[in-house]
Amino acid sequence: MIPRYEVIGIVGLPEIRQGDDLGRLIVEAAATHATPLREGDLLVVTQKVISKAEGRVVRLADVIPSPAALAMAQALRRDPRLVDLILRESRRVVRMDKGLLIVETHHGWVCANGGVDQSNVDLDCAALLPEDPDRSAQGLRERVLQLTGTDVPLIISDTFGRPWREGLTNVAIGIAGLQPIQSYLGARDPAGHSLQATFLAVADELAGAAEPVMGKLNRVPAVIIRGLAVDRGEGTSKALLRDPSRDLFR
Repeated sequence: MIPRYEVIGIVGLPEIRQGDDLGRLIVEAAATHATPLREGDLLVVTQKVISKAEGRVVRLADVIPSPAALAMAQALRRDPRLVDLILRESRRVVRMDKGLLIVETHHGWVCANGGVDQSNVDLDCAALLPEDPDRSAQGLRERVLQLTGTDVPLIISDTFGRPWREGLTNVAIGIAGLQPIQSYLGARDPAGHSLQATFLAVADELAGAAEPVMGKLNRVPAVIIRGLAVDRGEGTSKALLRDPSRDLFR
Protein backbone atom coordinates (compact mmCIF):
# COMPACT_ATOMS: atom_id res chain seq x y z
CA MET A 1 0.00 0.00 0.00
CA ILE A 2 1.39 3.41 -0.96
CA PRO A 3 1.45 5.83 2.01
CA ARG A 4 -0.66 8.94 1.46
CA TYR A 5 -2.94 11.37 3.22
CA GLU A 6 -5.25 14.24 2.25
CA VAL A 7 -5.48 17.83 3.45
CA ILE A 8 -9.07 19.03 2.93
CA GLY A 9 -10.02 22.67 3.40
CA ILE A 10 -13.23 23.50 5.24
CA VAL A 11 -14.78 26.44 3.40
CA GLY A 12 -17.92 28.50 3.84
CA LEU A 13 -17.49 29.59 7.45
CA PRO A 14 -18.84 33.08 8.21
CA GLU A 15 -16.79 35.85 9.77
CA ILE A 16 -16.20 34.64 13.32
CA ARG A 17 -17.33 36.85 16.20
CA GLN A 18 -16.96 36.61 19.95
CA GLY A 19 -19.20 33.91 21.40
CA ASP A 20 -19.76 32.05 18.14
CA ASP A 21 -20.13 28.27 18.40
CA LEU A 22 -17.00 27.53 16.37
CA GLY A 23 -17.33 23.77 16.71
CA ARG A 24 -20.82 23.80 15.24
CA LEU A 25 -19.80 26.11 12.41
CA ILE A 26 -16.86 23.84 11.47
CA VAL A 27 -18.92 20.64 11.65
CA GLU A 28 -21.77 22.11 9.58
CA ALA A 29 -19.43 23.60 6.96
CA ALA A 30 -17.60 20.30 6.54
CA ALA A 31 -20.88 18.41 6.11
CA THR A 32 -22.26 20.99 3.66
CA HIS A 33 -19.33 20.42 1.31
CA ALA A 34 -19.60 16.62 1.42
CA THR A 35 -16.57 16.14 3.64
CA PRO A 36 -18.18 15.42 7.03
CA LEU A 37 -15.80 14.60 9.85
CA ARG A 38 -15.29 10.89 10.32
CA GLU A 39 -13.31 8.48 12.45
CA GLY A 40 -9.56 8.79 11.92
CA ASP A 41 -9.68 12.44 10.84
CA LEU A 42 -7.60 15.17 12.44
CA LEU A 43 -8.54 18.86 12.55
CA VAL A 44 -6.16 21.80 12.22
CA VAL A 45 -7.73 25.16 13.10
CA THR A 46 -6.02 28.51 12.75
CA GLN A 47 -5.42 30.52 15.90
CA LYS A 48 -7.12 33.60 14.50
CA VAL A 49 -10.65 32.16 14.54
CA ILE A 50 -10.08 30.74 18.03
CA SER A 51 -9.02 34.18 19.26
CA LYS A 52 -12.01 35.85 17.59
CA ALA A 53 -14.48 33.38 19.11
CA GLU A 54 -12.91 33.82 22.54
CA GLY A 55 -12.96 37.61 22.39
CA ARG A 56 -9.19 38.00 22.18
CA VAL A 57 -9.43 40.94 19.79
CA VAL A 58 -8.53 44.40 21.12
CA ARG A 59 -9.41 47.82 19.71
CA LEU A 60 -6.29 49.97 19.59
CA ALA A 61 -8.35 53.01 20.55
CA ASP A 62 -8.90 51.36 23.95
CA VAL A 63 -5.17 50.87 24.65
CA ILE A 64 -3.32 53.41 26.81
CA PRO A 65 0.43 52.78 26.33
CA SER A 66 2.64 52.46 29.38
CA PRO A 67 5.80 54.59 29.75
CA ALA A 68 7.88 51.51 28.85
CA ALA A 69 5.84 50.94 25.71
CA LEU A 70 6.17 54.60 24.70
CA ALA A 71 9.96 54.45 25.05
CA MET A 72 10.29 51.17 23.13
CA ALA A 73 7.90 52.33 20.42
CA GLN A 74 9.98 55.42 19.80
CA ALA A 75 13.14 53.34 19.43
CA LEU A 76 11.41 50.83 17.17
CA ARG A 77 9.31 53.36 15.24
CA ARG A 78 6.22 51.33 16.02
CA ASP A 79 2.73 52.18 17.20
CA PRO A 80 3.06 52.47 21.01
CA ARG A 81 -0.37 50.87 21.47
CA LEU A 82 0.80 47.74 19.66
CA VAL A 83 4.02 47.69 21.65
CA ASP A 84 1.99 47.93 24.85
CA LEU A 85 -0.10 44.91 23.82
CA ILE A 86 3.04 42.97 22.98
CA LEU A 87 4.52 43.71 26.41
CA ARG A 88 1.29 42.70 28.13
CA GLU A 89 1.40 39.34 26.32
CA SER A 90 5.07 38.70 27.20
CA ARG A 91 6.99 37.44 30.17
CA ARG A 92 10.31 38.78 28.83
CA VAL A 93 11.85 40.58 25.88
CA VAL A 94 14.41 38.39 24.12
CA ARG A 95 15.58 40.87 21.47
CA MET A 96 14.56 44.30 20.24
CA ASP A 97 16.00 45.41 16.90
CA LYS A 98 15.10 46.51 13.36
CA GLY A 99 11.52 47.31 14.26
CA LEU A 100 10.90 43.89 15.79
CA LEU A 101 10.26 42.71 19.31
CA ILE A 102 11.21 39.08 19.86
CA VAL A 103 9.63 38.03 23.13
CA GLU A 104 8.77 35.01 25.22
CA THR A 105 5.02 34.87 25.67
CA HIS A 106 3.27 33.84 28.87
CA HIS A 107 2.73 30.45 27.21
CA GLY A 108 6.51 30.01 26.77
CA TRP A 109 6.61 30.56 22.99
CA VAL A 110 9.51 32.65 21.69
CA CYS A 111 8.21 34.60 18.71
CA ALA A 112 7.94 37.98 17.05
CA ASN A 113 5.58 40.50 18.64
CA GLY A 114 4.19 38.09 21.21
CA GLY A 115 1.75 36.70 18.67
CA VAL A 116 -0.04 40.07 18.49
CA ASP A 117 -1.32 40.28 14.92
CA GLN A 118 -3.32 42.76 12.85
CA SER A 119 -3.99 40.55 9.82
CA ASN A 120 -7.56 39.42 9.10
CA VAL A 121 -9.09 41.70 11.76
CA ASP A 122 -10.63 45.17 11.52
CA LEU A 123 -8.15 47.95 10.71
CA ASP A 124 -8.22 49.45 14.20
CA CYS A 125 -7.84 46.12 15.99
CA ALA A 126 -5.24 43.52 16.93
CA ALA A 127 -5.72 39.85 17.75
CA LEU A 128 -4.00 38.23 20.73
CA LEU A 129 -3.14 34.56 21.14
CA PRO A 130 -5.65 32.47 23.11
CA GLU A 131 -4.97 32.61 26.84
CA ASP A 132 -4.57 28.82 26.97
CA PRO A 133 -4.39 27.27 23.47
CA ASP A 134 -4.36 23.70 24.81
CA ARG A 135 -7.55 24.39 26.75
CA SER A 136 -9.06 25.94 23.63
CA ALA A 137 -8.11 22.89 21.57
CA GLN A 138 -9.59 20.53 24.15
CA GLY A 139 -12.82 22.53 24.33
CA LEU A 140 -13.22 22.48 20.56
CA ARG A 141 -12.43 18.75 20.45
CA GLU A 142 -15.13 18.09 23.05
CA ARG A 143 -17.65 20.19 21.12
CA VAL A 144 -16.95 18.28 17.91
CA LEU A 145 -17.34 14.99 19.78
CA GLN A 146 -20.66 16.19 21.20
CA LEU A 147 -21.95 17.14 17.76
CA THR A 148 -20.66 14.20 15.71
CA GLY A 149 -19.94 11.36 18.11
CA THR A 150 -16.42 11.28 16.67
CA ASP A 151 -13.34 11.98 18.78
CA VAL A 152 -11.15 14.00 16.43
CA PRO A 153 -7.61 15.02 17.50
CA LEU A 154 -7.15 18.74 17.10
CA ILE A 155 -4.29 21.18 16.50
CA ILE A 156 -4.45 24.97 16.79
CA SER A 157 -1.90 26.49 14.43
CA ASP A 158 -0.17 29.85 14.16
CA THR A 159 2.47 31.31 11.87
CA PHE A 160 5.96 31.71 13.33
CA GLY A 161 9.31 32.80 11.97
CA ARG A 162 12.32 30.51 12.34
CA PRO A 163 15.93 31.08 13.36
CA TRP A 164 18.50 30.38 10.63
CA ARG A 165 15.94 30.11 7.82
CA GLU A 166 13.96 32.64 5.79
CA GLY A 167 10.19 32.52 5.58
CA LEU A 168 7.38 31.76 7.95
CA THR A 169 5.72 28.44 8.66
CA ASN A 170 2.76 27.23 10.68
CA VAL A 171 3.40 25.53 14.01
CA ALA A 172 1.18 23.94 16.63
CA ILE A 173 0.41 26.15 19.63
CA GLY A 174 -2.54 24.15 20.96
CA ILE A 175 -3.06 20.39 20.98
CA ALA A 176 -5.76 17.95 22.06
CA GLY A 177 -6.08 14.23 21.50
CA LEU A 178 -2.65 13.38 20.09
CA GLN A 179 1.00 13.13 21.05
CA PRO A 180 2.83 16.12 19.54
CA ILE A 181 6.23 14.43 19.36
CA GLN A 182 7.12 11.06 17.89
CA SER A 183 10.28 9.54 19.31
CA TYR A 184 12.51 7.18 17.38
CA LEU A 185 15.06 7.06 20.19
CA GLY A 186 16.69 3.64 20.26
CA ALA A 187 15.10 2.49 17.00
CA ARG A 188 17.36 1.11 14.30
CA ASP A 189 17.51 2.45 10.77
CA PRO A 190 17.72 0.11 7.72
CA ALA A 191 21.53 0.15 7.99
CA GLY A 192 21.37 -1.02 11.59
CA HIS A 193 22.33 2.29 13.26
CA SER A 194 20.64 3.04 16.56
CA LEU A 195 18.92 6.44 16.44
CA GLN A 196 20.08 8.63 19.32
CA ALA A 197 18.41 12.02 18.85
CA THR A 198 15.45 11.64 16.51
CA PHE A 199 12.35 13.33 17.90
CA LEU A 200 9.90 14.45 15.22
CA ALA A 201 7.62 17.39 16.00
CA VAL A 202 4.63 15.73 14.33
CA ALA A 203 2.16 18.39 15.46
CA ASP A 204 4.28 21.14 13.90
CA GLU A 205 4.62 19.12 10.70
CA LEU A 206 0.85 18.73 10.46
CA ALA A 207 0.29 22.43 11.15
CA GLY A 208 2.74 23.20 8.34
CA ALA A 209 1.02 20.74 6.01
CA ALA A 210 -2.29 22.50 6.60
CA GLU A 211 -1.05 26.02 5.80
CA PRO A 212 -0.81 25.80 1.98
CA VAL A 213 -4.49 24.83 1.90
CA MET A 214 -5.50 27.44 4.49
CA GLY A 215 -3.46 30.23 2.92
CA LYS A 216 -3.41 33.77 4.27
CA LEU A 217 -6.12 35.21 2.02
CA ASN A 218 -8.23 32.14 1.19
CA ARG A 219 -10.65 32.31 4.15
CA VAL A 220 -10.04 28.66 4.99
CA PRO A 221 -9.59 28.69 8.78
CA ALA A 222 -9.75 24.92 9.30
CA VAL A 223 -8.69 21.78 7.48
CA ILE A 224 -9.25 18.07 7.83
CA ILE A 225 -6.21 15.81 7.63
CA ARG A 226 -7.48 12.43 6.50
CA GLY A 227 -5.79 9.07 6.05
CA LEU A 228 -2.85 9.62 8.41
CA ALA A 229 -2.44 7.60 11.58
CA VAL A 230 -1.18 9.67 14.51
CA ASP A 231 -0.26 8.63 18.03
CA ARG A 232 -3.39 9.36 20.05
CA GLY A 233 -3.12 10.53 23.63
CA GLU A 234 -3.58 13.48 25.93
CA GLY A 235 -0.50 15.39 24.80
CA THR A 236 -0.16 19.17 25.08
CA SER A 237 1.83 21.85 23.30
CA LYS A 238 4.12 22.11 26.35
CA ALA A 239 6.00 19.09 25.02
CA LEU A 240 7.20 21.25 22.12
CA LEU A 241 8.88 23.79 24.40
CA ARG A 242 12.60 23.13 24.80
CA ASP A 243 13.81 23.26 28.38
CA PRO A 244 16.25 26.20 28.85
CA SER A 245 18.80 23.80 30.35
CA ARG A 246 19.03 22.04 26.96
CA ASP A 247 18.82 25.18 24.83
CA LEU A 248 22.25 26.17 23.52
CA PHE A 249 21.01 29.58 22.40
CA ARG A 250 19.68 30.99 25.66
